[in-house]
Amino acid sequence: LHTKLGPGGLADVEWVAQLLQLQHAHDVPGLRTTRTLDALDAAVEARLLDADDAEVLAESWCLATRIRGAVMLVRGRASDLLPTDHHRERSAVTRVLGYPGTGDLLEDYRRCTRRARAVVDRVFYGAD
Repeated sequence: LHTKLGPGGLADVEWVAQLLQLQHAHDVPGLRTTRTLDALDAAVEARLLDADDAEVLAESWCLATRIRGAVMLVRGRASDLLPTDHHRERSAVTRVLGYPGTGDLLEDYRRCTRRARAVVDRVFYGAD
């Protein structure tokens, strides 16, 4: 799983925030920030983004960020990929994040990113 470039991952969430910034920051000072979560909050406050959609995006962004941090702790170097071929590393990442098992982490991540991707599709493409 690619936490940065995978569907509903960090890049998708950041693209939504940046799209709203490009379109509306001239009128909405709160969007003039480099912090993704702050930009999402400002978009909600300005009624540019539904609060539930912002929550979905923030949840996905936060989980992906936590996974990246856990992978860095386990591997000792930065990586956007959740280990798939090293059972020991994957299990260690799961433990660092406090999940009872790898399947639980993967299920939670897939649920979050699937929901986030649906928001991205709606914001970018008007998809339902």
